[in-house]
Amino acid sequence: MRIQIITAGTTGSVAPYTGLGHRLLAEGHEVELVVHAKFAASAGCCGLRTRSMAADPFEALMDVHNRLRDEGRSPGALLRFARAMREAAVSLADEILSAADPKADLILLSSIAAPVGRVVARYHGVASMGVFLQPDAPTAAFSPCLMALRAPSRFNRRRGMAVNAGLDVLSAGVYRHLGRKLGLSGLGGRRMRLEREREQWPIWHGFSPSVVARPKDWRPGLEVAGYWWPHECPAWEPPARLRDFLSSGPPPVFVGFGSMMPGDPERLAGLTERALRMAGLRGVVQSGWAGLTADGDDVITVGSVPHHWLMPQTAAVVHHAGAGTTAAGLRAGVPAVPVPVFTDQPWWAAHLVRMGAAPAALPYRDLTAERLAVALRRATGDSAFARRSAALARRLAQEDGAGTVARAVDEAGV
Repeated sequence: MRIQIITAGTTGSVAPYTGLGHRLLAEGHEVELVVHAKFAASAGCCGLRTRSMAADPFEALMDVHNRLRDEGRSPGALLRFARAMREAAVSLADEILSAADPKADLILLSSIAAPVGRVVARYHGVASMGVFLQPDAPTAAFSPCLMALRAPSRFNRRRGMAVNAGLDVLSAGVYRHLGRKLGLSGLGGRRMRLEREREQWPIWHGFSPSVVARPKDWRPGLEVAGYWWPHECPAWEPPARLRDFLSSGPPPVFVGFGSMMPGDPERLAGLTERALRMAGLRGVVQSGWAGLTADGDDVITVGSVPHHWLMPQTAAVVHHAGAGTTAAGLRAGVPAVPVPVFTDQPWWAAHLVRMGAAPAALPYRDLTAERLAVALRRATGDSAFARRSAALARRLAQEDGAGTVARAVDEAGV
């Protein structure tokens, strides 16, 4: 079968799909992964074919978001953010329209790519399925992932419907743009969502049922597959400097904010170094998009390093609680100190605390060296966090999320 996977966003929105793509490739399918150009080389490791989307609107959008946070929510700042969101969405729609393969048998779409991708796939007469890293269907079991995590309640379903209604309104301009491009009338966020639900469009979710169980009130076609882990390139070798640092003392703390750019990198790096010293811990700081740099006798800065290799060698992980990084920390079986910045990150951070894998969530806006040091002492000093994290990692190791999706693709018989 000729399969195309389309995803968009940051590193955490791309890496899991390399594992899914390689699993489908191993099952005998012809697979192409569509990603932003800057990810093409790493995503195409070991024979996975890629197609690049030239424009990446997310860096600019995140920069506008940071300025919104710094300037305050003035009418002018909010207007600039709304304009940047629309420009990013229209740019992404154009890229998906250009990249979609009309000769594919099946197109798999991430949550960000799905609204436009599903329309484009249908326009070409190609079957499609959702492969989401976050849930977006309303349920009483939990609040929507763009809001704070709440206990089960009938109001959660209403909250989810309200969030989706808001997203549908925001997408109106994108659908108008797409309609003009394709010569289609009547496109709209609410209409497309209702159509998706009426047809029970299949969506497989790439997280573990041990982390977020499938809600009982979800419609047929919404399934929880389990994590699909990033592809592990066998040719990769760790830098000698990092290997030497890891072997020269007790397990360090990993600190990384991935693709986030949360404000002043010098302030964040200094805060991290002080917190590590106060907690009496060594640290490996990943520079990431924030450009963090923290070096000393007990701290080292690294660039891109596979989480599956590094995290299991650490005493705890400090991260922004994006879906991909949260999954990597759980897989490693070490305690977490989540520092969420925005979007779905507070929701995933709350799950880590609920499961006992983290002592507390520290929102970035309230982060201080003192608070981080206290959380690190708890995460590394209380053995209960390590035991619970290790037990959860053992459960995850028994799951085969990518295999579940591969079987679903075969059973679909497209």
